[in-house]
Amino acid sequence: MTPTAVDAPDFPERYRVIQSRDRRFDGQFVTAVRSTGIYCRPSCPARTPKEENVTFYATSAAAHEAGYRACKRCLPEAAPGSPLWDVRQDVVARAMRLIADGVVDREGVPGLARRLGYSSRHLTRLLTAELGAGPLALARAHRAHTARALLVGTDLSSADVAFSAGFSSIRQFTDTIGEVFGMTPSALRSRRSATARSEAAAGEIDLALPVRGPIDTVGLFGWMRAHAIPGVEVGDDRSFARVLRLPGGPAWFEVRRADDGKLRLRARLTALADLGTLIARVRRLFDLDADPLAIDGALARHPELAPAVAAIPGVRVPGAMDADEMLLRAMIGQQISVASARTMQGRLAAELGEPASVAPEPMTLFPPPAVIAERGLEVLRGPAARMRAIVETAGALADGSLEIGPGDDGAEQRERLLAMRGIGPWTADYVRMRVLGDPDVLLPGDVAARAGAAQLGLPSDPAGFAAWSQRLAPWRSYAMAHYWYAAPVTQAWRSPAETAATAAVTRPRRRAAAVDVVANGITVAFDDVAPAPDAAAPAPGASGAPAPHGPRATAARDAASASAAAVRAASASATPRLEAVRAAPAPRPGSTTLPDAESETPA
Repeated sequence: MTPTAVDAPDFPERYRVIQSRDRRFDGQFVTAVRSTGIYCRPSCPARTPKEENVTFYATSAAAHEAGYRACKRCLPEAAPGSPLWDVRQDVVARAMRLIADGVVDREGVPGLARRLGYSSRHLTRLLTAELGAGPLALARAHRAHTARALLVGTDLSSADVAFSAGFSSIRQFTDTIGEVFGMTPSALRSRRSATARSEAAAGEIDLALPVRGPIDTVGLFGWMRAHAIPGVEVGDDRSFARVLRLPGGPAWFEVRRADDGKLRLRARLTALADLGTLIARVRRLFDLDADPLAIDGALARHPELAPAVAAIPGVRVPGAMDADEMLLRAMIGQQISVASARTMQGRLAAELGEPASVAPEPMTLFPPPAVIAERGLEVLRGPAARMRAIVETAGALADGSLEIGPGDDGAEQRERLLAMRGIGPWTADYVRMRVLGDPDVLLPGDVAARAGAAQLGLPSDPAGFAAWSQRLAPWRSYAMAHYWYAAPVTQAWRSPAETAATAAVTRPRRRAAAVDVVANGITVAFDDVAPAPDAAAPAPGASGAPAPHGPRATAARDAASASAAAVRAASASATPRLEAVRAAPAPRPGSTTLPDAESETPA
């Protein structure tokens, strides 16, 4: 094997994978066959090649650079992306996240290197040594992937496909498709099935999103529906849509679950060249490149979590479309209820945002940091010190003194955020979870997560919660999702939209005014309580935390009994604890609303 191929110790394992045609590994490496000159995804249905003819590469770009073409039968470019770029937090993973976001196409290799803190030459050496291809080749492979999706999934002209995928000319597009796939664009398009044809309206792009299943779309759409900013976002049981700014101008997109269970993306763009960036950000928002079988398998090994994992397979941790917006939404959501946070965010959009004419219905773009820095105090309501902290952070984002994004080093990003007034450990770590897609973030100060942990029979005090959860590394972000989803106070967030709306209107309040607490001058009800800014963490979702939904114990037992023997045994041992916790009296407000509060309200 070549030095840029998968190391020799991993060869037997990879070869067993392609012998079994295991789809779980699609997107994690490719198989190059010297006797045919092609490369395939691990699950390719073709006859398994002889060992002496096989070379494994970490990326399709490395196979391109070595002279191989993509298999016409399994189309490895159609596989979901590798989950490694979220699991790993080194410079190679950070570079891959930025390349997918289109940084090389917009800023060139020097721009990518600047964002990562390396010289262009050093970065190229690093990527070539590990992945077998430099940043230009990796970006080229990403453009080819986008172009293939458009050719087989839309009716766009070849010229529109070329520029939508990020190519600078039609000739460059045609040459790349020929080199990568061994056929012309028209020949590649002719191979699509009738079911792959787009149903997009004029001016729209409609295509399928490759997914590594299983995926908890009920939880994803429920969470996004519950936290949608009025006028900016809209969601229901099967879809989520919003408007946002992309490098080439405003865009609108909708992700929906089709009747066949697949996810489809519908989009309207100001600039077609932004499509690759939009697809990458949508994939991050829905966490589509996660490896759910590996995550579920690791978490289900622990008896206390096995029933929850069995009840909700393929749980996802939503990402962020815009890092600056994510941070400001998190700060706005501090210390107030989810409904109040949405109201304030919606007011910001209505009064400071701009109409998005690209959307098929009236929608408004969330205001950029510069506008919030200039006029935010006219709109924001709450303690003056906290409002000033939000405006100051917006100003720092606007003038560049604070920069955050998916290519950040996690530790450095956290340090930068903690240096800002009004931002503490909860917000800094939560932003790391959402913006970087870090799979191993635990939020010990999160009240709802600890309440969910109690439902699962786990320690619910911050120290005990953190200590017990250490065993779940490197998947603690996904454990957080299960904790949130087990919290009883937010069951309606996972319910159908009509049911949730009815519950919000008809649900009796637990206890009377006595359960309302006053925290730093803001009165919040027990049902919707959120802690002091970043102290015990906002109510889940007030700053964007995934929507808790808490599976019922009986459902968990039924699901667990249908799983493997280990999961069944785990379910049997955990069920009594679940029932005991549910039978216990409701916790006192003072013990669940603001425990161990570390006030970060700016002075």
